[in-house]
Amino acid sequence: MEITLALLMVVVVALLAAQLPGRTEQARTAYRLAEIERRLRLVMDHLGVVDPSPVPPEVQQHLARGDRIKAIAAYRKATGADLLSAKQAVEAYEGRR
Repeated sequence: MEITLALLMVVVVALLAAQLPGRTEQARTAYRLAEIERRLRLVMDHLGVVDPSPVPPEVQQHLARGDRIKAIAAYRKATGADLLSAKQAVEAYEGRR
């Protein structure tokens, strides 16, 4: 009985693990998303569309209070960007203000 239960548990865990997205699927999804964003930028540039607020509102609020570190953290949370990209984006936004 214990062997059957253990074997059943192993099978269930293996099935659950098989359902998780693999690294190649995640990489493929990230590539497709980057390609969609690139194409969208091309269309927006071609049409002359300018995004008036490319920075999330929380980031703008933190910068208005003068808290750059919290602004970078809010940018990372909202966009999923890495630390360096978030820092550069926030600094670029500060330069445009």
